[in-house]
Amino acid sequence: MKQYFKSIAFLLLVVPMFLFADDAATVANPAQETANAIQTLTVGLDTLWVLVAGMLVFFMNAGFALVESGFAQSKNTVNILAKNFIVFAAATFSYWAIGWGLMFGDGSPYLATEGLFFLGGADNSPAIGDAYQGVYSSMNWTGVPLLAKFFFQLVFAATAATIVSGAVAERIKFHSFLIFSFILVAFLYPFTGHWVWGGGWIAGLGFHDFAGSTVVHSVGGWAALAGAIVLGARKGKFLPDGRIKPILGHNMTSAALGTLILWLGWFGFNPGSTMGVGDGSVMAHVIVTTNISAALGALASTVTAWIILKKPDLGMILNGTLAGLVGITAPCAIVSPTSAAIIGAVSGALVVLSVLFFDKIKIDDPVGATSVHLVCGIWGTLAVAIFGYEGSPAGVEVPSILTQIYGILAIGGFTFAISLVLWFVLKLAGGIRVGEEEELSGLDLGEHGAEAYPDFNIRARG
Repeated sequence: MKQYFKSIAFLLLVVPMFLFADDAATVANPAQETANAIQTLTVGLDTLWVLVAGMLVFFMNAGFALVESGFAQSKNTVNILAKNFIVFAAATFSYWAIGWGLMFGDGSPYLATEGLFFLGGADNSPAIGDAYQGVYSSMNWTGVPLLAKFFFQLVFAATAATIVSGAVAERIKFHSFLIFSFILVAFLYPFTGHWVWGGGWIAGLGFHDFAGSTVVHSVGGWAALAGAIVLGARKGKFLPDGRIKPILGHNMTSAALGTLILWLGWFGFNPGSTMGVGDGSVMAHVIVTTNISAALGALASTVTAWIILKKPDLGMILNGTLAGLVGITAPCAIVSPTSAAIIGAVSGALVVLSVLFFDKIKIDDPVGATSVHLVCGIWGTLAVAIFGYEGSPAGVEVPSILTQIYGILAIGGFTFAISLVLWFVLKLAGGIRVGEEEELSGLDLGEHGAEAYPDFNIRARG
């Protein structure tokens, strides 16, 4: 009987130890449980920040649409709104299908060869560094899921295509713009993007572009410049006697509101490029330098326009703000707030001079897109080497100005040359410019069969 009770006691003590061994191990290692919880929370917080920043950049589409339509004539409003709306849809498909893989897939320093289509490559994000296993190694520095990485990079790619819309406004055929946008986002933008952000050969030289003064804005600007050249100027812009006839925008309220939206969106564009929260110091630094540069861009363009044009022209003020934002996009993480003020001021003055220069050489850009995004994108990329300092919150080595110039020329030369070829091919294939009668009457009716302000037009006719 005594032996029987001993056996029962043994079972009551030992069996539960086997049944609840896992729970006991967990309880016995609370430090590991805490570490796992912190890691999960960190990934979640970083992912939330990347997605919110991406949404802010997405909202910049509204800003571009308002700025561009406001700077254009009322008879082309529907056309411009349609272009700015559809371009994001086209960019989403083309970047998902092809662009992402070409930009971030593993391969050679010049061309990605793995994970090329539809996000189909192997990937174990949010694992980072040596723990990462997949074909998108150039993005293994950020600990967020693959789809978060994709969404944030998608809205950047769409921005490059949207830049083109302004420079070719008021005379391009809708389908030609759509085709070019698809090709730009699927091939041109990711091809050069791979060279820099995809771990390619330009990155290997030490070239630095934190959020895309060159990778995004200059690429869009070079493509826009090529389009403006091949299209030619709007009817009546440059008179036979050499004079330049201003073609005024129809709604400066829209343009001003759009600029404010873009200013807000840039607080996702630049700080979001951290693609993680960290201790918040880099994010805070980037937000401050971004804002200061925008503000000084607005002030400098006001003063410059006042001196040259004798009036504080609102269009120049708005473009000066955008110029300051573009100029600080590359160096925002490695320059001081004081340097950001100088970068913004130079950008603001530069954009006024650039707009006047392009008019002088008879390149018609209705919204000043090439001046804002191309010229100030180049300036911002050079500013990295001029104003960057060691020990900045980003903790990166400051490149030489020769390295920055080399990257600018390589990316610019490739993008401009291929864009020229594409525009000419589209021109030969079916034409890229609407007819003279349609241009004079407005693209809204000719291209879309609708008017933005039908009631106003009826009253005006009556």
